[in-house]
Amino acid sequence: MKPEQLLLLAILAATVGAFLWGRWRHDMVAAGALLACVLGGLVEPGDAFAGFGHPAVITVACVLVLSRGLQTSGAVDALARAILPAKAGRTLSLAALMGLGALLSSVMNNVGAMALLMPVAIHLSDRLGLAPGQILMPLAFGTILGGMTTLIGTPPNLIVSGFRAAAGQGGFAMFDFTPVGLAVALAGILLVALVGWRLVPARKQAGIEGFESGAYITEVRVPEDSKAAGLRLREIEEALADVDAQIVGVVHKEVRLIAANPGRMVHAGDILLIEAEADSLPDVLSILGLKLEEAVKPEKTDGPEAGTQSCPQAATKPGDEKEEDEDKAPAAKSGEIVLMELAALPGSPLAGRSATDIMLRTRYGINLLALSREGRRSMKRLRRIAIQPGDLLLLQGPPESIAEFAADKGCVPLAARELYIPDRRKAWEAVSIMVLAIAVAAFGVLPAAVAFALGVLASMVLRTVPPRAVYDAIDWPIVVLLASMIPVAGAMEATGTADLIARLLMDNVAQGHAVAGLLLILVVTMCLSDLMNNAATAAVMCPIAIGTASALGVNADAFLMAVAIGASCAFLTPIGHQNNTLILGPGGFGFGDYWKLGLPLEIVVVAVAVPMLLWAWPL
Repeated sequence: MKPEQLLLLAILAATVGAFLWGRWRHDMVAAGALLACVLGGLVEPGDAFAGFGHPAVITVACVLVLSRGLQTSGAVDALARAILPAKAGRTLSLAALMGLGALLSSVMNNVGAMALLMPVAIHLSDRLGLAPGQILMPLAFGTILGGMTTLIGTPPNLIVSGFRAAAGQGGFAMFDFTPVGLAVALAGILLVALVGWRLVPARKQAGIEGFESGAYITEVRVPEDSKAAGLRLREIEEALADVDAQIVGVVHKEVRLIAANPGRMVHAGDILLIEAEADSLPDVLSILGLKLEEAVKPEKTDGPEAGTQSCPQAATKPGDEKEEDEDKAPAAKSGEIVLMELAALPGSPLAGRSATDIMLRTRYGINLLALSREGRRSMKRLRRIAIQPGDLLLLQGPPESIAEFAADKGCVPLAARELYIPDRRKAWEAVSIMVLAIAVAAFGVLPAAVAFALGVLASMVLRTVPPRAVYDAIDWPIVVLLASMIPVAGAMEATGTADLIARLLMDNVAQGHAVAGLLLILVVTMCLSDLMNNAATAAVMCPIAIGTASALGVNADAFLMAVAIGASCAFLTPIGHQNNTLILGPGGFGFGDYWKLGLPLEIVVVAVAVPMLLWAWPL
């Protein structure tokens, strides 16, 4: 063994050990490994950061941005309502939820798909009478399985494709992963939906919501094309039952009706006062095609309100006309419009004053969309409610304007939450951009990195992802990890270290049998992926897989595909995949809870993957 091989093996051992220890973030460990290779003369200084321009790294970053557009536009919410059965039993509901998660994961980042569907899973657990973890773990595993089916479904696939291209054979195409990945995903989903969910411990949930803000009172307008127009109140409440929303009042032609008759017909132009959690607001709007009242141009005057008592704050005053005049509202300071939750502090100048009193729209250019007051409801219109210390305000406007308002009026932001208003037009635009980017890459019109970069540019132009939010959508630790490990893996090949490890494995374990070698690569990759980041596992194992195939004199594609499958199938621990980590708290799980379902699932993966690999990628 040469000195440079010994040095590289020592660096790799230290890197894997640091990944397993978990004391430092994985991007720090990967960057440390890269710099150690540079200082040790294993990677040329001029090539140290070449990984940041690697097509796999660019593609991963672009897919994350496009995924954000699907999320914030409400496209995923609409798809979930269309696909998931409303009253099915446990098996069918679980299969549908996992199938939807797998479908989303095939075209967007699987962590993003998991985050989008977690609220759906928690609601489904209530309906099915199961512990949240018994739905969350199947969903997490379903989204992981779905990522294996396409080139862009998960970072390991992109890394594997990049190593194939570096070996001079060209990268894998968009759907080269589908035959094996789809078979494994279907087998895994069937196992979990039929019997596997019973193996998940029914733990007490911990911190599903992150924090409790209470229900908001929100005003929504019924547009002409809304499904609510022509329905009775009881029918609307039935449609909103699954999102835990209820109607507490109606405004018809400026007449405020409290405790309206459930048989009352709702007409286009009516305003509904709805009580719902902040996280449920997107669903409330999407289900029936409603619009937030303050998000659309308001009427010039409020007029009298029946059924309520007048108060000083509700009296008409000169400021009201300014408040309602859109032409006099200040121009937005930036092109970005956000939703933010603020809490009014004790001693806030807002105490006893309404949005109309402080000329919220005129002075700051922001809208009050909803107000939450613990355990109490107001009988007044939203913009006329006198704000009290402790009230929670949901505001819409440019972030700098909201920050200015918070500083002026003694408010503080709540913990960050992804809040958004569904937009049907932008949802179609986001879906169209993603589909076109996938099609361009799949048919070889442009390389995947270029196709998805064009998609990101289109998203910025059409504002399905605001330009200021583009860089926030990228998981930079993953980008640094990939960019750092690619040169390290290149050093493994250049120094002959990968070939050395491959020969040791083949001579001592597989003993020259190609199928045994393929099985070994798959199992070793799965074991590593359960203990360290899946992208790092793929970067470490790809050179070994190529070297193993070369030593056996067989097709390397089957071995690279085995790495892709093994790197994605991390079901034994909460640290093997980010989706497993996401459900650790909400599911109330411990470190040792995952293997009870994960081990049978990994056995099924091996049993299905090996024959499929031999069929799809003959040795």
